[in-house]
Amino acid sequence: MMTEPAIPDTIPAASLILMRDSADLGEPPEILMVERGASLAFLGGAMVFPGGRIDPGDRAMVAKDDPDGEDAAARIAAIRETIEETGLVVGLAPLPGPDVLAALRNGVRRRRRFADVLAEYGLALDRDALTPFARWCPEHVPVRRFDARFYLAEIARHDSAPVIDGDETVAALWLSARAALARADQGAMRIIYPTRRMLERLALHRDVAAALADARGWPVRRIVPFLAERNGVPSICIPEDLGFPITAEPVSTSERG
Repeated sequence: MMTEPAIPDTIPAASLILMRDSADLGEPPEILMVERGASLAFLGGAMVFPGGRIDPGDRAMVAKDDPDGEDAAARIAAIRETIEETGLVVGLAPLPGPDVLAALRNGVRRRRRFADVLAEYGLALDRDALTPFARWCPEHVPVRRFDARFYLAEIARHDSAPVIDGDETVAALWLSARAALARADQGAMRIIYPTRRMLERLALHRDVAAALADARGWPVRRIVPFLAERNGVPSICIPEDLGFPITAEPVSTSERG
């Protein structure tokens, strides 16, 4: 995996796009989205995928000679943050039962070292359960600028009932990518530019397996949206070789965060 140099004054972060196949045959897969608390300085009130900053403790869990150390730390952060925000877990072996998961989440929320909590319950990381999907680093930043990696992971329906933390996350919802886009277009949901582009891409797929295959079939490079004219219209654009079906949106209609 190609290592890209860090951009000064950015905050490394990671998010997990949890997916499950629909209970109705022929219906598209569902994605977990969470609503950020309205009072939060960054993306307050927006619907996002669970995630957060990569902490020093995440990096400490990666071998110093790991050639993909930053990616490995990002996967750990995505797993940890998803447990904290939603009470859902992927990427651990064995997958914990309800009681252990509750204890694990409690430890994470109390800011115990993730490595110590995993060791206490005999759990190991399964980083391969996460598939790299995208990496976004928008320059338009009213509060702070994140360099965020996004991963796809499948979760079984019987293990997929979220429990929100009521702090950073005030609501959680399973819905298809198409349904999320429709809600956003109706003004019933707030999503920002990167989230919209990712939902548009996920909306192409009939099931989770197809979405994962698509993710593996495209390179993942840091995306820094840029301003350009498209058909004479000032637009926010992204590269056209990373698998996204829509690569430009008029500035006048985009929600940049």
